[in-house]
Amino acid sequence: MPVQPSRDIARLIEIMARLRTPGRGCPWDLAQDFSTIAPYTLEEAYEVADAIARGDLPGLKEELGDLLLQVVFHARMAEEKGAFDFGDVVEAITAKLVRRHPHVFADGPERTPQAVAGLWERIKAEERAQRGAAPAGTLDGVPPALPALTRALRLQEKAARVGFDWDDARAVLAKIREEVDEIAAALDQDRPDAVRTEIGDLLFAVVNLARHLHADPEGLLRLANVKFMRRFGAVERALAARGRTVQEASLAELDALWNEAKAAEKPP
Repeated sequence: MPVQPSRDIARLIEIMARLRTPGRGCPWDLAQDFSTIAPYTLEEAYEVADAIARGDLPGLKEELGDLLLQVVFHARMAEEKGAFDFGDVVEAITAKLVRRHPHVFADGPERTPQAVAGLWERIKAEERAQRGAAPAGTLDGVPPALPALTRALRLQEKAARVGFDWDDARAVLAKIREEVDEIAAALDQDRPDAVRTEIGDLLFAVVNLARHLHADPEGLLRLANVKFMRRFGAVERALAARGRTVQEASLAELDALWNEAKAAEKPP
């Protein structure tokens, strides 16, 4: 009997088990392990973020399904090893959500964003103590595998919670100007290693500015990438209309067409 689609998560779990069944499953799925699937998990998470950035809700539905498949895949491989199964994953996350939201599921503190943020950190510290783990440092718990811009943002957020922060966005902007000056000085002194170091400091400072303005630097850069592709595409189309290619155009011509593409996007 053909396997029918279903809204029941149990059907997805059954399908994954079938794909991983030796002898009658999928050879590709059977050949995978946690390390080979992890890159796909990250890729699917990025595709979810991309669909959100584009406002593509039908695409988001599909990408969320792909991401859910990654969870089911990892859980199935863990079940095969006798470690845990999908039900254990669901139980763990539901228990964590209830435990970390006493202001919702029990008599907890006042429901303000500030109170909730502090409560979350205190509960996490208590959980670590119960496990016998060493007290976490202020910046612990930020995964190294995060995209660099996002990791910088998370590190800055944690430091800010203990008071290590700039007073306002203008102070951060002054720091950005300082970093730019240091890059210029390193270039003048022909110190390439210092230039690279200062560029990193500049990027970190720019992330800090985005944070002070309540903006996601990863999302902002993603939008800037889309804008660059759109305008460069307009340049290519303008040249194609003249029977020419980008390779045949001078830098001055490319710059002029770029400015035209930029001006065409401005509202009247």
